[in-house]
Amino acid sequence: MDIDILKKLGFSDKCVKAYLTLLRLGPASVRDLAQASGLNRGSAYDALQWLEERGLVGFYKQETRQTFVAEDPAKLKRLAKEKRVELELAEKRLEPMTLELQAIYNSGGQRPVARYYEKKELNNILEDVLAVCEGDAESTYRIYSAEGVREYLYADFPSFSDARIAKGVKVKVIALGAGGELRGFDERKWLPKVKDTGTYIIIYPGKTAYISLDARGEPLGVVIENQGVFETQKSIFDELWNKLPIKK
Repeated sequence: MDIDILKKLGFSDKCVKAYLTLLRLGPASVRDLAQASGLNRGSAYDALQWLEERGLVGFYKQETRQTFVAEDPAKLKRLAKEKRVELELAEKRLEPMTLELQAIYNSGGQRPVARYYEKKELNNILEDVLAVCEGDAESTYRIYSAEGVREYLYADFPSFSDARIAKGVKVKVIALGAGGELRGFDERKWLPKVKDTGTYIIIYPGKTAYISLDARGEPLGVVIENQGVFETQKSIFDELWNKLPIKK
């Protein structure tokens, strides 16, 4: 039985144990339920109280003790419906509240956010570049292209350039060392290869990605999400770009 479904309806582990045990036992006292489910009496009683409040368990007095009995499991559908209605209502109320929370968040100043990506996740950086640039007015990103890292970055996204061109996203590339070819919607300039420079940098709206090799030679990426960092890196890139000659 997939008990995760019950947990999505708000059941705790002890409520799941109590409910399934009571279904199996039939009418039972708290003591009998606790023994059969492996719960202590306090936990069994708390679980029964939660289940009773949701109409999933009823009780009656038998002589001097309370006897509990599970209601028809079909009532779980009603609980699921109530949960859905609550979530829909919460979503409607959350929208204006989000604007207020956003104002509070923004009043605290910009907070740089760093996200790290391992080798198998590097393609997520490229997907983010396309998604962000596609929705940006300039629709352009900038790259410092390091030869030793390039092969790892695009290994799991070999069709990246085709996807970029299809979306009309432009790129300016400053290549560290010779090589590279133009594919469309791109411009390229070159710097002499700098010894031991192994960091591939992508500057795109609001974010800056750094991909380099760790001590084991494995690629590792980090994306800094901060408008100030982006603007600084963009200004440095553009200043250098304007000073570099166009290779003919």
